[in-house]
Amino acid sequence: MGDLLILILAVTAGSLLSLVGGIYLLYGKWQTKKIQRIAVPFAAGALLAAAFLDLMPEAIEASDASRVGLVMLLGFIGFFVLERSLGWFHHHHEDERGGNRKSTASLIVIGDTMHNFIDGLAIGAAFLVSPSVGIVTTIAIAAHELPQEIGDFGLMIAKGMKKKGVLWVNIISSFATLAGALIVYSLGDVFAGSTGLLLSITAGFFIYIAASDIIPTIHAEPKRSIANIQTAVLVFGVVFVGFVGSLAHSFKYEEDQGHDPHGSEYIEEDTSHSH
Repeated sequence: MGDLLILILAVTAGSLLSLVGGIYLLYGKWQTKKIQRIAVPFAAGALLAAAFLDLMPEAIEASDASRVGLVMLLGFIGFFVLERSLGWFHHHHEDERGGNRKSTASLIVIGDTMHNFIDGLAIGAAFLVSPSVGIVTTIAIAAHELPQEIGDFGLMIAKGMKKKGVLWVNIISSFATLAGALIVYSLGDVFAGSTGLLLSITAGFFIYIAASDIIPTIHAEPKRSIANIQTAVLVFGVVFVGFVGSLAHSFKYEEDQGHDPHGSEYIEEDTSHSH
């Protein structure tokens, strides 16, 4: 299977998964607050694992370690400035002071589409390194998008949009992820030699979202027992994505060994000429 097809399938599956929570909010009966209590900390763990266990090591391999640290920091600060400037970039929970409530439905759609497009750029950059890095990045982003989409769906309904309209708007918006991924991946030659930089920025992006936008919701949980469960779910998210990443990389290593052009055939040919 070609890398481009894997990218398309992974992004499509991730987008569908991220919409599950929002669709359930529209048509399900289980309390969405319970879903978010589990999905939000899992997303934090997934993002942190992808950043520290996958993206950062790959970036260091492709670039200088000190440079990677600097670019990660700049990425972290850059997305902080971006969110402060736009105001509607993330919303895993409604702001009790009414910040998110002031957003119009159209502004929510624009913000969600922009966010999806940036997610796509991160996925495309990861696939430039290898499908295994791309898949781990896609899983982390899908986990992060799940609770966010629940918030988006809820806000749009609160603004008076009909259920069918909310569903179609979010489905169309999710295509921005695939568009962003395909743009970066198709421009692979342009980004040759800059994959370390792209991965570092993505890692900074992931760490910022987890540290500033998701983990604070766990600290804000008033019930200690629920906060403890959320902490355990966060750790599970780290372990799960770390395990998936390890499997993906081991599979890639075995595949590379099986197609190694300098393998046994090369050695045999070299030995035959040694006499």
